[in-house]
Amino acid sequence: MGKLLVTGGAGFIGSNFVRHILENTEHSVTVLDKLTYAGNRANLDGLDPRRCELVAGDITDAELVDSLVRDSDAVVHFAAESHNDNSLRDPWPFVHTNLIGTYTLVEAVRHHGTRFHHVSTDEVFGDLELDDPAKFTEETPYNPSSPYSSTKAGSDLLVRAWVRSFGVAGTLSNCSNNYGPYQHVEKFIPRQITNVLSGSKPKLYGAGHNVRDWIHADDHSAAVLRVLEAGEIGRTYLIGADGEADNLTVLRTILRLMGRPEDEFDHVTDRAGHDLRYAIDGERTRQELGWEPQFTDFESGLRNTIEWYTEHRDWWEPVKEATEAKYREAGQ
Repeated sequence: MGKLLVTGGAGFIGSNFVRHILENTEHSVTVLDKLTYAGNRANLDGLDPRRCELVAGDITDAELVDSLVRDSDAVVHFAAESHNDNSLRDPWPFVHTNLIGTYTLVEAVRHHGTRFHHVSTDEVFGDLELDDPAKFTEETPYNPSSPYSSTKAGSDLLVRAWVRSFGVAGTLSNCSNNYGPYQHVEKFIPRQITNVLSGSKPKLYGAGHNVRDWIHADDHSAAVLRVLEAGEIGRTYLIGADGEADNLTVLRTILRLMGRPEDEFDHVTDRAGHDLRYAIDGERTRQELGWEPQFTDFESGLRNTIEWYTEHRDWWEPVKEATEAKYREAGQ
């Protein structure tokens, strides 16, 4: 692999992956990103233009996708509409990007015989009971609950079908909730951090008992690279860092780390169909690929993330007010 095509590489997880590639390998990268509200040219600032090229375009544009895939040695597919609240307000962009976009990509890699890795989410499995000792595994049946997770589940199945029916050299990964630098302020952790930094109270859905399994974006990037390098074609790899925590605990930890009282937040209307608990069993991935997360202390990772948002106000402040206005309209 010399030249990678990274879809959604100007978004949160994609841009962290691009930075990881340029810092840890000799590969060059072409980023294909539609640059919607969640994609940001600034996420790629400071990268060597001789090794990283940004192409503004849509993954549903078959002609553009075909030309980029033809010139690439491998494709890593991050591009997706990914915010549950937005999918409940308007499902169509999720159908368009997550399903039609993935179809366009797998057709292009089929035509050119290009290595393909598809990045997905643990939300395709639905949720677990709060007191259930089980975790999601590679054998867990799909049971998505929102337009976001259902279209991601559909995109996973497209990739699997193209691997089986057409011999596409593809792998998949399902990852738990990511956090870290460059994450849009609509997401749970950066929303709370930037609320404190901007002088307003953080917001908590309902009672905050919902549990997420957190992983730092740097660890996710390292795991995806290992799958790309050593993964078995046709396999699905679960990526997690054993970072389960309920939303109330995460919020109180953020407040404490930022020197604020742990009860200084507002309860807001809960999300419709809010999944209870996600938990990834990533042991097989670790054993087979030799990958281990580095941010095993969630509090340390949160401190790292808080520092980044504190030092990069110019990155998030221009979109903060508009984001909060949308939440206010929804009573959140």
